[in-house]
Amino acid sequence: MRKFWDNSATSAAATPVTLTPVATALQIGTVTISPATLLAPMAGVTDTVFRRFIRNLGGCGLIMTEFTSADGVLRKKDQKAKRYLHFYDDEHPISAQLFGSNPQVMADAARMVEDRGFDLVDLNLGCPAKKVVKCNGGSGLLRDLPAIGKIFEAVRAAVKIPFTVKFRAGWNEQEIVCVELARMAESCGLAAVALHARTREQGYSGQANWEWIAAVKDAVKIPVIGNGDVRTPEDACAMITQTGCDAVMIGRMAPSNPWIFRQIEQYSHALRDGKVGTELSSSYDHPAEQDRYAMIRTYFQMLIEEELPDAVGKMKQFASWFTHGVPGGAHLRKEIYESKAATEVLTRVENFFEARLCGTDTIAREAVPALGD
Repeated sequence: MRKFWDNSATSAAATPVTLTPVATALQIGTVTISPATLLAPMAGVTDTVFRRFIRNLGGCGLIMTEFTSADGVLRKKDQKAKRYLHFYDDEHPISAQLFGSNPQVMADAARMVEDRGFDLVDLNLGCPAKKVVKCNGGSGLLRDLPAIGKIFEAVRAAVKIPFTVKFRAGWNEQEIVCVELARMAESCGLAAVALHARTREQGYSGQANWEWIAAVKDAVKIPVIGNGDVRTPEDACAMITQTGCDAVMIGRMAPSNPWIFRQIEQYSHALRDGKVGTELSSSYDHPAEQDRYAMIRTYFQMLIEEELPDAVGKMKQFASWFTHGVPGGAHLRKEIYESKAATEVLTRVENFFEARLCGTDTIAREAVPALGD
């Protein structure tokens, strides 16, 4: 299957003729996801600040927590798990993602998640990290379908909220289990499945194989969510077109381009309106430098207001994503990395962009050719 960004041409003519818009809504059990786009759970990324930040930009139907240890949820003194499961009223609908291998522990943790007010609970069968896999968690369970079946049954019996699962296609190319796993999820009463169309062995390298998503969609009647290699609004609609999946999940592209959900919604609306050619290609927002400045400042201010213990670290982490393609971005990143306090980081961001927008930043202007830094 061919992603939109595989095309050598970037003109509107390169767009597949029969793209299908992302649906305006999707029903997962008792929960309505509108529009049918989801923010993928990402360790170190999807905390409450980033989730609310994405939600406020618009276009994202469901947000998810960082993947959280079920064992940690049950330990009263596990502050990390408590922080991961902290959310605000304006984050609904929201799903909590758990990982673990013990059915009873998973069931008890899911029950606590339900009691906390989450709208859905999700099982992580996709994380490829060695420290998770060696504990038989995440994608480590993909080699033991009977064990997964026991977790499915235990959690489904423990909670009334919709129960979903996010998984990879298999351990490697020789052990593809996604269709069998999806059918088992459906038979155990899960409300939806999300497939990251890579194997555990691939990690995050290579290309996602959308044909696996199509195979899962053909195999089950419950909603199927596609994940992997969606970099543009065109990609999102191409995934729907080529696989028939019911919704699209965005992972690593979200911190790189936080506007991606709003862009998908706008592009899908244009498709439904019958727009074509240049009208279609210009149908979604293309943020200017002023917009990027406002975005960075907003996110950093939210981090400061939340008083997270690792706010400075988060700022440094996100700086490389948020300043990608900004002329002189390397200079700004260096200043951010050298900062000691969150307020100092914010001041340096403000000084950099104010100088750029006023045309007084010689470092940034001299660096204009280096758009990739």
